[in-house]
Amino acid sequence: MSAGSALAVWGWRRLATWASLLGRDLSALAWRERIAAARPENAQALASVAHLKARQGGHAEAIALLDRATALDPSRAANWYNLGYLQQASEQHDSAIASFERALAIDPRLDLAHYGLALSLIKTGRLEEAIVPLRRNTELQPMSPYGFYQLAHVYHRLERTDQVARLVRRLSGFEPQVARQLERETGVTAAELHEG
Repeated sequence: MSAGSALAVWGWRRLATWASLLGRDLSALAWRERIAAARPENAQALASVAHLKARQGGHAEAIALLDRATALDPSRAANWYNLGYLQQASEQHDSAIASFERALAIDPRLDLAHYGLALSLIKTGRLEEAIVPLRRNTELQPMSPYGFYQLAHVYHRLERTDQVARLVRRLSGFEPQVARQLERETGVTAAELHEG
């Protein structure tokens, strides 16, 4: 059996999976690297190594691996999202925006990519542009407070008090602690909402 045979790679995958399940990330990484070396044109093998490298704090290496993985197979939204996430964590917001947009072109329902896109738009001062992906994130995840919270802060920075008050009221219905936090941070309460 050759070092890169299908049976050997299958075995290494099982060993990597078990190592991960047992919390042995370094061992899992070693097996995943072995698979990637045997299958250098396999985008998912590279993405798996990137994931483990990122967990070890090797963001630059993980970004390089995901760059290769997305070049080999640009059809996987998850790889584009993960690349954007790591670029964002490394303060590479323009690159992160492009990666999140690629992920969303493939899978428009990827709520985390909408959220990540919005965060990088906010970091680059593009507040108006951040509104659409934040709204879409809240549509896809209506019971998650994160998108609503960020959207309220965008509206606050844009001095749209009624929109902030509307979001505080909405959050009060399912995440009252987050609603109170927004009231403290923005100085806007649901009572300030002008009905009309």
